[in-house]
Amino acid sequence: MDWLTKMEQRWGRKAPRNLMLVIAGGQIAVWLVVMLAYQNLYSLIQLTRSGLAAGQVWRLVSFVFSPVSMTVNPLLFALALYLIYMIGTSLERAWGSFKFDMYLVLGMAGAWVACLITGYSDAMALYYSLFLAFAYLFPEVQLLLFFFIPVKVKWLGWIAAAMCLLNIVAPLFYGDWRSSVALLVGLANFLLFFGKGTVQALRAEANNRRRRREWQNQWRDR
Repeated sequence: MDWLTKMEQRWGRKAPRNLMLVIAGGQIAVWLVVMLAYQNLYSLIQLTRSGLAAGQVWRLVSFVFSPVSMTVNPLLFALALYLIYMIGTSLERAWGSFKFDMYLVLGMAGAWVACLITGYSDAMALYYSLFLAFAYLFPEVQLLLFFFIPVKVKWLGWIAAAMCLLNIVAPLFYGDWRSSVALLVGLANFLLFFGKGTVQALRAEANNRRRRREWQNQWRDR
């Protein structure tokens, strides 16, 4: 990540802060407008190739303000939004504003590329990448599953990674390569930030297991 360090040294002080607060505020505003006044707003902010071709360039940014959960239940919407906000602010505190902003921008750029490939994209891959980054950096943090079951984030991260892999592989069996490519491209920010470290960690874990088996076999043979 030398390129990122060099960019931070040059432009880090100018990086906007608290972008997750802006995103959360935008999602609240959109949710209220859609639920109370103008339902068509939801379709006007989605990231679509046809919309961009028509000159609606605001869609390049507005899609991140699409509510993380478009449920009519305000409590479920608030909980989903709080989780994303908490994850984003935790990453910003850990990385600093510049690296976190770059992570967001790269995730958005992945959605743009996915939109050009498939004709449509949304922020789901971006949310996946935020959660995977959080699980990677804070594996021992506990969340309450179903509001009362404490589960370490690392296990939820493995579940999320498995779901991503399934959503990438499964469509290929039905000839829907566009969905697979779109999700993979949408996760490019996570792969850029953590891909090398993840591969190294998996190799280290495999080597540790191999050494444990060899050590156990030595004692069995005596």
